[in-house]
Amino acid sequence: MLRPSFVLGGRAMEIARNDEDLRKFAAEALQVSGDASLFIDRYLADAIEVDVDAICDGHDVHVAGIMEHIEEAGVHSGDSACALPPFTLSPALQGRLAKQTIALARALNVRGLINIQFAVKGEEIYVLEANPRASRTVPFVAKAVGAPIAAIAAKVMAGRPLTDFDLRHANPRRIAIKEAVFPFARFPGVDPQLGPEMRSTGEVMGWDDDFGMAFLKSQLGGGIRLPTEGTVFISVRDSDKPGAVEAARNLVDMGFTILATSGTATHLEACGIPVKRVNKVLEGQPHIVDAMINGDVQLVFNTTEGAASLADSGSIRRTAVARKIPYFTTLAASIASVQAIASQKTQEISVRALQSA
Repeated sequence: MLRPSFVLGGRAMEIARNDEDLRKFAAEALQVSGDASLFIDRYLADAIEVDVDAICDGHDVHVAGIMEHIEEAGVHSGDSACALPPFTLSPALQGRLAKQTIALARALNVRGLINIQFAVKGEEIYVLEANPRASRTVPFVAKAVGAPIAAIAAKVMAGRPLTDFDLRHANPRRIAIKEAVFPFARFPGVDPQLGPEMRSTGEVMGWDDDFGMAFLKSQLGGGIRLPTEGTVFISVRDSDKPGAVEAARNLVDMGFTILATSGTATHLEACGIPVKRVNKVLEGQPHIVDAMINGDVQLVFNTTEGAASLADSGSIRRTAVARKIPYFTTLAASIASVQAIASQKTQEISVRALQSA
């Protein structure tokens, strides 16, 4: 993981997977860094990122919300969708995260809000960073748990103890999904691939008793309409191929046609999933971008790894933006979108006020 010094929003931050990436990204990062210094750290691949917001008065700690990111660690926290309560973390693991949050808040002598970002891989918990301040997630948490978290934190900073406030019922009332909103449609030709550098310009929230429906609402709030029929293009990196099988099978069961490039198609076919093959752009026409331009693709799942692969698939993502085709660039978000489509096909979209229980 490469990061220039003294930048905000992950500016010029990159994940280098080989020596070629390291040289290229280091040169770019050093141009951004004002003092020509560069942080180099180990990147934890295939980990679940978790945000935790808490209030501390110097002694007592209230854990306001534990949010599981839908995108894997490596996507900037401001660009990642997240769920409150967590949707895959066990109650025991959530308890450990809360315990570590309380210990860190007390050790740092925090008075007010603290945001801690963790990474979870297997049963191991890693601390990415601890910020003794308000985070961008605080308004989302406040809405999800039905408590004025920021107002309480401000009073705690002014000297009032946490025991002055009744937070017994400040718990998630339904499943809340925070989704980032991106400006890609206003910048023709830009590659919408997500990574460590923050690119979102806003956030929306979906709220429901069902995870799939909550995710669907978050997409609708961000202007994305998921299809209920048609063709889904799937092209994923090797490490994501096993995880893409169940999503593809569910799509076929719902009546979708699967279109894939050779590597992904071979893997899906070996698992008994019917697939139509299509050329990569570099393999010549007719290729996947032609199919997208012709209106033959209604949804795109495209995950990549490494600078060369990223560059090769850039035209797919740019075409998706230009043609307003829903697309997902991480496996976890792709799987969540399949759950959303299933909910959309089987349930009516309901509306409930945030003030309701």
